[in-house]
Amino acid sequence: MVPVLGATLLVAAGDLGGFPSAGHVAAAAGLVPVPNDSGRRSGNLHKPRRYSRPLRHVFYLSAQTSMMREGPNRDYYLKRRQQARTHTQATIALARRRIDVLWALLGDERSYTATPPQAIKAA
Repeated sequence: MVPVLGATLLVAAGDLGGFPSAGHVAAAAGLVPVPNDSGRRSGNLHKPRRYSRPLRHVFYLSAQTSMMREGPNRDYYLKRRQQARTHTQATIALARRRIDVLWALLGDERSYTATPPQAIKAA
């Protein structure tokens, strides 16, 4: 499943360098709520109508498969569930978090490891 998701990500997103930030990738995938404010009403958010369905599918399936195994992704999912989130809401939150991690890894030009790198002190 992982090679298929990787290939689909490359096709759906194209060059990730075209996105200025992780938030833009998440918005393109439809994982960021869109305001639907009117008049005095504010904070009324809903699912966007225009987004890349293949890109959303990649990150959603990635989040679903990662939360099935023990580790930080499952812990994050369970934390969201304890905060009275539905399964879908917790999965979308995990998908958004995975986008942020992917963006950070690409920016640092390194691969994923379960233990975070040591902080380097500036002189």
